[in-house]
Amino acid sequence: MKTLLVAADSESEFWAEKIRAAMPGRDVLTSAPGGEAPVAYAVVDHPLAGLLRRLAGLEVVLSLNAGVEHLLAGDEVPDGVPIVRMADDGMREGMIEWVTAHVLAWHRHLFAYRAAQMERRWVQAPEALARERTVTVLGAGALGAPVAAMLAALGFETRAWSRARRDIAGVKTFAGPSEFGAALQGADILVSLLPSTAETENLLDGAAFAQLSRGAFVVNAGRGRQLADADLIAALDAGHLGGAALDVFREEPLPADHPFWTHPAILVSPHVAAPTQPRTAVAALVETIRRHEHGEPLLHVVDRRLGY
Repeated sequence: MKTLLVAADSESEFWAEKIRAAMPGRDVLTSAPGGEAPVAYAVVDHPLAGLLRRLAGLEVVLSLNAGVEHLLAGDEVPDGVPIVRMADDGMREGMIEWVTAHVLAWHRHLFAYRAAQMERRWVQAPEALARERTVTVLGAGALGAPVAAMLAALGFETRAWSRARRDIAGVKTFAGPSEFGAALQGADILVSLLPSTAETENLLDGAAFAQLSRGAFVVNAGRGRQLADADLIAALDAGHLGGAALDVFREEPLPADHPFWTHPAILVSPHVAAPTQPRTAVAALVETIRRHEHGEPLLHVVDRRLGY
C-alpha cells in the first residue's frame, strides 16, 4: 500500500491514529522519511515550508482545511500534484449552523435584547418576519450553497453571488463582477463565505456596505482579508451598518489591541464557524484516496489559477 504522511502541527499523531483506524494496514507516518522513500499522500494543515517539495513520489495533497491559500504560496506543492480541499459533511453542517444562528439572532434582535438586559431596560424592537428580510450570501460553492438554501428554507428572501453562476433552489443567483452590486443592493444581511484570492481582497469595503440597507448586518466566515477593517468600523459608527459577526481575521489570533474586541456592535468568535470534524473529515480523506487508487475523478480539487 502507498504511504501516507500526516503534517498537522501538534495534532499530527491525533489525525494519524484516526486514519490508521480507518485504513488498517496503511503505512501512516507523522514525519517525512529519509532519502528517496516515496510518500504518495500528504494530509496537511499548515506544513513546514518546503516539506511538500521534498517528498518523493507525492501524488495527492489532502488539506484538512477549506482554505488553501497557504498551500498555494511560494510553490509549496509541486506542479501537477492535485490539492484536495476539505469540504466534508461536518464542515458544511457546522457552517450552516453557525451562520443560521447569527442571522436569526440578529433578525430577532437577540444581541440588542441581551445588551438591554445588562442595563435592565425593557425595550421592544419592531419585529419582522424572515420573508421581510433580504439576505445575500457571497460564495455559492460547497459551503455557500447549502447555507443559502437553509436561509431560503427559513423564509428569507435569499440571494447568492459567486464567480460563476450556480443554481440553488429557492435562491436568486448572481455571478461575476458585473452583478456584484445588484446582489448587494438593499440587502438587510450580508454573509461572506468566499475564499481568499486576489479578487476577494478588501471586497467588503465602504462601497460595498453603502449598497446594503441602512442598519444591515454583516457576517464574515470566509477569510479575514476580504474585509476592509477600518471601513467596517466607519460604517458601524456612522449607523449605516447595524452590527457584524466576525469569525475570521487578517491576523489570527486577533491582536489584543484590535478595535474589533471592544466595538459594541461587533461580535467576535475565534475562527470556529466550521471546524474540521474528525469523524466526517477522515471519511472524506479515505474517500479521496479510494477514488485516486481506483482511477476515479477526485472531488474538491483546487484550481490553482483561481486560488480555491
